[in-house]
Order: sequence, then structure tokens, then C-alpha cells
Amino acid sequence: MRHNKKFNHLGRKTAHRKAMLSNMASSLIQHKRIATTLAKAKALQVYVEPLLTKAKDDTTHSRRTVFSHLQNKEVVTELFKNVAQKIADRPGGYTRILRTGFRLGDNAEMCIIELVDYNENMLKEKAAKKAVRTRRSSAAKKAEVAAPEVKAAPVVAEEKTEVAE
Repeated sequence: MRHNKKFNHLGRKTAHRKAMLSNMASSLIQHKRIATTLAKAKALQVYVEPLLTKAKDDTTHSRRTVFSHLQNKEVVTELFKNVAQKIADRPGGYTRILRTGFRLGDNAEMCIIELVDYNENMLKEKAAKKAVRTRRSSAAKKAEVAAPEVKAAPVVAEEKTEVAE
């Protein structure tokens, strides 16, 4: 019976699945964005987010723990130097999954998984939204209610046509 065993096996044996998730996590940290199937992206998200949380605390123990999962010195260095500084103030939710459609060959649902703090386009949009937002007081609303504007009815010019006799 498989009571309370909720992770996706992805149609692979344990060793293959662990190696695949380790390689995908290394690629995600190195390239900041990868394209994959939705099922693999969801499994990767569960796999990599605890590693990113662990990277916030730069100790020898956390480096060794993360290295035991990733098995790549360059990626661990990149994670602790650059990525950890960007996600230091974020309480969680370090990755984002964007669905891109279906694959032609087998109709598998495809997506892009990316690190949230590295998408410049979304960061620009977020900054623009914050700049536009203004604070409105309730006094302005009360003044509008007290003196409603009277809209003038549009004037239609009637044309008189003269019949030529």
C-alpha cells in the first residue's frame, strides 16, 4: 500500500529520479530558468526550494548538505555567493512555474521553471505598479458624494431642409 506517499515517481527508479532532480536543480541554479514538463517542474520545485532556504545560512554544514544533493562545486559556489544574496529577504517561494503549452510529439504539458528574483521583466512590471499606486483619502470621496457633477445632455443640431419649388 502507498499510504501517505505523495511525491511523484516520474516513471523512474529511485536512483534515476534522484540523479535527474539533482541535475535539473544544478541547471536551474546555473541558468536561472529551464524548460521542462510540468510534472518534472513540480517535482523539482519541491526538491530545490529547501536547498535554496538552506543556502541563506552560509555555514560549512549547510554547504556540505547542499553539496550532497547537487554534487557540483561550481553550482554550490554560485548558489551561496549570488543566488543566496538575492533571496535573503524572501520568506519562501523562490521558484515560479509558467506554463507554455503542449509538446507536439506526446502532448505533454510543457512549462518554464525559473528563479523568481532573476526575471527582470516581472521585476520591472512590479516596480511600475508600485509607482502608479496612489493613496486616496476618504475626504475626497465624501466631497464627490456631496456635490455630484451634473452632466449636460448632448445638443443635437436639427437641420431644416428647404424644398425647392
